[in-house]
Amino acid sequence: METVTLKRTNSDNPDFRVLVTKLDADLRSRNGDMMDFYDHHNIIEKNDTIVIAYIDDTPAGCGCFKPFDQESIEVKRMFVEPDARGNGISKIVLNELESWAREIGFKFAVLESASKQIEAHNLYHKSGYERIENYAPYVDLPYSFCFRKTL
Repeated sequence: METVTLKRTNSDNPDFRVLVTKLDADLRSRNGDMMDFYDHHNIIEKNDTIVIAYIDDTPAGCGCFKPFDQESIEVKRMFVEPDARGNGISKIVLNELESWAREIGFKFAVLESASKQIEAHNLYHKSGYERIENYAPYVDLPYSFCFRKTL
């Protein structure tokens, strides 16, 4: 496996912006029109808890979190470049997000993933997340799966 390095940064990072644009295109190609609902929930205006994974100095994946409630964070914008998939990058990014959240005092992580993101569901299950009832704004959406983990 090539050298993977992580960078904690914020949403102004140009590498993050490029990766998120690719994530949005990937989600649109997989999920089609259902993204019309999701798109406005995926906007990251300002966030200081971004993790970017680099393979040999090339941005390969990202993720971030935001406060969900006083004890929980919500994991958002998880993405790995197609050429970098299969190298464990999503797990490395997720672990770093969880560590960072614990460092600043959060006890739980929640996240939402669309029903067609099978690879993501496998990652979350293997990482200790359990499926929960959908939280707002995903309540009553049959194509949304919500998960929770104790950090």
